[in-house]
Amino acid sequence: MSEDPTEELTHTDDEGSVQMVDVGAKPDTSRRAVAAGTIRLEPSTIEAIDANQVEKGDVLATARIGAIQAVKHTWETIPMCHQIPITNVDVEFDLGEDRVELTVAVETTGKTGCEMEALQGVTTGLNVVWDMCKAAEKNSEGQYPSTAIEDVHVVEKRKRQL
Repeated sequence: MSEDPTEELTHTDDEGSVQMVDVGAKPDTSRRAVAAGTIRLEPSTIEAIDANQVEKGDVLATARIGAIQAVKHTWETIPMCHQIPITNVDVEFDLGEDRVELTVAVETTGKTGCEMEALQGVTTGLNVVWDMCKAAEKNSEGQYPSTAIEDVHVVEKRKRQL
């Protein structure tokens, strides 16, 4: 590592101030990122989701829309993200006995990756599940003993030259 740590940092200028990375000279590439995460819920809540019997409505359809919206608006909430052209978003749910697993795959053609978009899709999708189900999850003391969003992570990140 050099004596000046800002020499190796891409998000700081010569004075160490935060800046957006200049990707203008980079070639366009086909890019894909996949992220996943889990929300733990009571088994009875999972059954209600599966049967589409949650009071607020169709949990998975609403969470799918929320995840897609989050992907499309990532650049507005993550300060150093570029606004990128999203070419595809795939949102998949897997219901377990006490959990909903969510996977979001994002594709773009451009100068920078889309892993932040995939992560935003997962976190927002899981937050929507929480919001839609919180009334069913609350116990008599007003607590949510089982509900937890966990293990949000990037599963895959790749690019291919055009």
